[in-house]
Amino acid sequence: MLRRLCSVCVCPACGKTIGDTLYNGVSDFSGIIDCVLHKVIIPLLPLYICGTFTDMTKSGKTFAILGILWKVFIVVIIMHLICICIQFVIAGLVSHKNPLTLIRNQIPGYATALGTQSSAATIPVNLQCAEADGVSSEIRNFTVPLCANIHMAGSMITITACATAVCLMNQLPISIGTVIPFIMTLGIAMVASPGAPGGSIMTALPFLYMIFGTEAGDPSGPICAIMVALYITQDSFGTACNVSGDNAIGVIVETIYRKFICKSAAR
Repeated sequence: MLRRLCSVCVCPACGKTIGDTLYNGVSDFSGIIDCVLHKVIIPLLPLYICGTFTDMTKSGKTFAILGILWKVFIVVIIMHLICICIQFVIAGLVSHKNPLTLIRNQIPGYATALGTQSSAATIPVNLQCAEADGVSSEIRNFTVPLCANIHMAGSMITITACATAVCLMNQLPISIGTVIPFIMTLGIAMVASPGAPGGSIMTALPFLYMIFGTEAGDPSGPICAIMVALYITQDSFGTACNVSGDNAIGVIVETIYRKFICKSAAR
C-alpha cells in the first residue's frame, strides 16, 4: 500500500519517486530484525530454557516449579478459550452470525498457529478462515495482516498470568495497582512485538520490572529467566488465541463497513 501511494508522488526536480528511500530503508531494517530472530534468537531459545531448568535443578527448585507449571498451563489455556469465545460471541452479535459457525471456521487457523507459533506464518490460513466467515477480500486482506502485528490478546493473557504465578512462587508482592499499569504498558509494547515464536515475551522483558520490582525484574536475572521458560512452554496456545481474535475483529469490521461506509458511499 505504501509503495502504491508513493508511486504517484514523483519529485518534479529529479524525477525520482518520493518515499522510495524511506520505504526501502524500513523494509531492509525489517528484514534484518526478521533474520536475527529466525537465525539467532529462536534457535538459541531451547538452549536458554535448558540452561534455566538446569540452574533450577541445581538449586533444588525444579520439582516445586513443575508442580505449579502444569496448573498455570491449564489456567492460561482456559483463559485463552474464554477470550476466544467472548470475541466470537461479540462478533456474532454485531454481524448477526452464529458464533459457533464462526468458531468452527477458525479451527484451521487455530491448528496452524499451534504448529507454527507464529502469527505471521498463520496469515495465509487465517485469510482462508476469514473468507469462510464471509469477510470480503478488501477487509480480510487489511485486517488479518494488520492484527497479526498489533492484536496480541493471547500473549498478554499468558504474560500476565505467568508473571502472577512467578510472583506467587517467589513470594513477591503483587496487587491490582501493579498489574493494571503493567497490562496497559503491554497493550502499547505488544504493537512492536514481532510475529515470531517468543517475540512477545522478548518485547515484554524490559517492562517486567513493573510487576517484579527493580531488582527481581532484571531481564538477565533468574526471575525473568523463569518467566521466559514458563511463557515459551505454551506460546503456541497464545499465538492461536491471537490469530483467532484477528478474524473476530475482521467480522466486526466487515459488518461496520457494510452497514455504514457502503451505505454512505451509495448516498
